[in-house]
Amino acid sequence: MQHGLKSFFAPRGVAIIGASATPNKLSYGILRNMTLYGYQGQIAPVNPKADQILGLKCYPDITSVPDPLDLAVIVLPAPAIPATLEACGQRGIRAVIIISGGFKEVGEQGAALERQILEIASRYQMRLIGPNCVGTLDLYSGLNTTFIQGVPERGGIGFISQSGAVGGGVVDYIRDKFIGFANFASLGNEADITETDVIEYLSEEEHTRVIAVYVEMIRDGQRFMQAARRVTPQKPIVLLKAGRTGAGARAVSSHTGSLAGSHAAYRAAFQQSGVIEAQTVSDLFDISMALAHQPLPQGNRVAIITNAGGPAALLSDSLAENGLQIADLEEHTRSALRGRLNPAAQVANPIDMLGGAEPPEYEFALQQALADPNVDAAVVILVPQALVNPLEVAEKIIHVSGSRQKPVLTCFMGEWSVQQARQRLHSSGIPMYVFPEIPGRVLGAMLQYARWRQQSEFEAAQFNEFDRAAAAQILGQAGGQEALGEAQTRPLFEAYGIPLVAGQAAHSPEEAAEAARRLGFPVALKIISPDILHKSDFGGIRLNLNDPQEVRTAYQEMMESIANRLPQARLEGVLVERMADKGQEVIIGMRRDPNFGPLIMFGLGGVYVELFGDVSFRVAPLTRREALDMIHQTHAGKLLSGFRGEEPYDLQAVVDVILRLSQLALDFPQIAEMEINPLRVFRQGALALDGRIILS
Repeated sequence: MQHGLKSFFAPRGVAIIGASATPNKLSYGILRNMTLYGYQGQIAPVNPKADQILGLKCYPDITSVPDPLDLAVIVLPAPAIPATLEACGQRGIRAVIIISGGFKEVGEQGAALERQILEIASRYQMRLIGPNCVGTLDLYSGLNTTFIQGVPERGGIGFISQSGAVGGGVVDYIRDKFIGFANFASLGNEADITETDVIEYLSEEEHTRVIAVYVEMIRDGQRFMQAARRVTPQKPIVLLKAGRTGAGARAVSSHTGSLAGSHAAYRAAFQQSGVIEAQTVSDLFDISMALAHQPLPQGNRVAIITNAGGPAALLSDSLAENGLQIADLEEHTRSALRGRLNPAAQVANPIDMLGGAEPPEYEFALQQALADPNVDAAVVILVPQALVNPLEVAEKIIHVSGSRQKPVLTCFMGEWSVQQARQRLHSSGIPMYVFPEIPGRVLGAMLQYARWRQQSEFEAAQFNEFDRAAAAQILGQAGGQEALGEAQTRPLFEAYGIPLVAGQAAHSPEEAAEAARRLGFPVALKIISPDILHKSDFGGIRLNLNDPQEVRTAYQEMMESIANRLPQARLEGVLVERMADKGQEVIIGMRRDPNFGPLIMFGLGGVYVELFGDVSFRVAPLTRREALDMIHQTHAGKLLSGFRGEEPYDLQAVVDVILRLSQLALDFPQIAEMEINPLRVFRQGALALDGRIILS
């Protein structure tokens, strides 16, 4: 599984090709960093114009560097890279980091150069990180191929960043925060090695306890999800995705297309594969540190120990917003607290010991809270006071929490007076935050991950009773059409076992009246036109027609009215459908995401779906549980489940339609968008009343 990536983090020898003796050159910074942090392997600068740099023997070319040599770091102008890479391949090097820029990020000429180096690497079975990256570091082997100044503390976080600037900024930021890294990789353009490759490597790397990732785009979404599903049951992945609010390349030909913004597929994929999505860079590492060192909560009940009411109130709000609650302490716990704390202290939770609380009071209160069976986690708040030493409070917290199997987080508000306390707490694996809303977000993420680990193994739903050959024939007959209206989607849905309202096409008033007689009144008429997808927008639907004459009249009026409004539209007849019984209307749709594939949507149906936006998304393939979860995530799901004591609707029928539509999307990549709107759901069963398909 590791794909030979160990050489990027713990090689036996490293060559720095393009090493410079000039201190303001990037290659000089890389070479200096290689000497500073305890790396024990061979360090070989390659520069034909120098004998030595920083006391290290210099070699004129890569072929002159003796063994052992596992990794080459190239810092040369982009045009020189292909020949250099060829020489590395001939030398037998199978791991190369290309720091240099000047590739696809600068335009087509650079992109062509990037394709060339990828071809060379493939020919020599060589793996590449970069180009246009910052490099890698490993806090346990001492390797540092970056030009970043300084390194983090040694710890359990493996950090992957597509952006070198973000990676470098993070490393600099956390240096004095005492947040420990195991390793770091900047991936740049990802010509070869991607975040998924490094996630797979770190999943087996012994020092990495949690994987933190910053991404701007995931190219192979399905592979990422498969890897994440394998990794997250053992190690948490915390990920920050840039570009969450961009509209992206959004389709507008269906409700699904217009509602599925650029981030919908990412959000769904993370949820389905156990990835914890962070909202800020700060959250990325606040959450990662807690997951790296603290036990997971077994429930959502939290005890707050504090010396100030205001911060406790802010924390309480944050807990509620993140799915947690204030624990109801047992009377035994409250009684013990009353016996030892200030008589004016509040002991019901939050445990407010008031401003003069001393370190021994913090110790006792935390002991009692963690011993209470109604408490799943504890947060300790300290607002620094003139007579209370934060470091002594930190020591008491470390002493108590070390023997417990419940997570303990701390909030020491401030900066100047709590630096020593932060260092001591972080070195003991207890996260310290400076603002009270942060522990709520962190505990919410920890609880989310704990619940994910309790879920059963992924197993996509399977269907046998559908006719793929019939569906392929129908799509083949569509020829060069861009869109299929309801008349053409009906047989396609029928081939995949999706239940349909009874209907028949008609091409004249008399045919429509005869079809209505066979189907049974009342009926609806719907225009058939390849040029009209949203029929209701142009008067293309007539409902509740109760006799043949009404049908004939409605047919003629509809044709005349639409012809006047859309003289260029091709009008091919009508679809006559029996009026369905009353029920709850929902929408089920699909938009093919360029990175993740079929993105399935569920929500409140009918003409108001875009107005209310009550929708949820998942990436196909789905399990039955995931389909049910996406229903329950919406207000429509609450209505289906029996709102205010009403008899529930047939949720399993909806799940079945979701899964069948997903299978149809997986089987036919030429379907770009598809939706059933509405699907009318009954107490037993469901019927698709309308549908459309957009072809790529």
